[in-house]
Amino acid sequence: MVRPVRALWPLLLLFGLLTWQASVDGPVRRADERVAGEVRGSRLPSGAAEFLADLGNLVVAVPVLLAVVVYVSWRARRAGLPRWWVPSLAALGAMAAVPALVVPLKEAIGRTGPPGMAGDGYYPSGHTATAAVAYGAAVLLLLPWLNSRYRRRELVIGWLVLVTAVGFGLVRRGYHWPLDVAGSWCLSAMLLLGLSMVTSLSSSDTARQPK
Repeated sequence: MVRPVRALWPLLLLFGLLTWQASVDGPVRRADERVAGEVRGSRLPSGAAEFLADLGNLVVAVPVLLAVVVYVSWRARRAGLPRWWVPSLAALGAMAAVPALVVPLKEAIGRTGPPGMAGDGYYPSGHTATAAVAYGAAVLLLLPWLNSRYRRRELVIGWLVLVTAVGFGLVRRGYHWPLDVAGSWCLSAMLLLGLSMVTSLSSSDTARQPK
């Protein structure tokens, strides 16, 4: 329980630094724009990048989380676990916190978009946060029900690869700057750390249940 709390402070500091740099015209922001140009010029086909970016859509990511919530809740209730509904409710709460945090931050920072994108409010990236939290929460719910550490590790690695791919696709398609994506990663990590504290409370009981 202590480790997640300790990890929260560096993430909060990093998020503050990224947010500051995204809101001012400094060297980091200018470097960010140069990196964005290089990514947009990469060899990844536009169709593939669009597919990856679409994985951060609410209509794609949220149903995945809801399916996992139903499955894990069913297993936990069937196993007779006390407060079987708490991890699933916490996961849904983390997902609901994404727009509650991202929308006000977008309005407060007001960062303009990449070339070709109209208006402002691009920091932090909502698609990135949606993907990171929805798929990350699904992973955290599933981990206690996996009896192999290798399967758990593969699931976590798969989530990391997926979230990284979504962020790359968003920058490649010119929908966001890299700082928009990085800021959302930090914000999502803080939400998932809070969720991990809740899921860890039930992991010991779950580990004793038949897989």
